[in-house]
Amino acid sequence: MSDERRFPRWVYGTGTDPDARFSLANERTFLAWIRTSLALLAGGVALEALDLPVQPDLRFAAAIVLVAIGVLAPVLAWIGWARAERAVRTSSALPAPSAFGLLVVGVCVAGGLVLVGLLVA
Repeated sequence: MSDERRFPRWVYGTGTDPDARFSLANERTFLAWIRTSLALLAGGVALEALDLPVQPDLRFAAAIVLVAIGVLAPVLAWIGWARAERAVRTSSALPAPSAFGLLVVGVCVAGGLVLVGLLVA
């Protein structure tokens, strides 16, 4: 397939085709982020849907944090995939991960809210 027909063109229109193993590894990382996003969404929904012994306002806040991260993670995964693919195609250094901080902080905040909610319930 020509580069003019591949999407997104701003990724595939630069550099040269790398060894397929690098592109496939990048794709597997992207798909892992998608699975993580689905797990965060499911966790947020389950937290609110199940009748857990957690203070309701804190449980709702933790669910919102998890769902928000779950919605944002695929966008960040797409950006990370594109940055890494462009770097591989141009033989540049791989960019630093950009979404790890958000994921770590968000999960810690949600976990902290649940913990506090358990203690005060």
